[in-house]
Amino acid sequence: MKMNCAYCDEDEALDAFGIKICEFNQSKLYLFKEQSHPGRVIVAHKKHVSEMTELTPAERAEYFEEINHVAEALHKAFNPQKVNYGAYGDTGHHLHFHLVPKYKDGYEWGGVFAMNPKERTLSDAEYADMIAKIKAAL
Repeated sequence: MKMNCAYCDEDEALDAFGIKICEFNQSKLYLFKEQSHPGRVIVAHKKHVSEMTELTPAERAEYFEEINHVAEALHKAFNPQKVNYGAYGDTGHHLHFHLVPKYKDGYEWGGVFAMNPKERTLSDAEYADMIAKIKAAL
């Protein structure tokens, strides 16, 4: 059933901004195509819910464990000084977190990350290399 949700439909709407890396029990992991912050990913819940309050306590706990697992992998693969976390969804009502590695000498250090600065995209080979690094660290 078509839901008009990029994360549920996994169609051209998702292809415009993300590349699927893998799935966990509660979530799906996507590489964010805009890579001003090397290693930026999205961890989207598999259920079409808008708020974490709509999950059972067990689902919520496992989802946050998966987010933590991805953050650990980002630290291992890319060595950022900090990972920022963002969960907005004002217009796209599907629970997801942006995990945004931040680097002291890098883009937007010391400030809030832009939702989609549209400044840095990669080649297919560069995306594949980045995905391989993340998968190896998971």
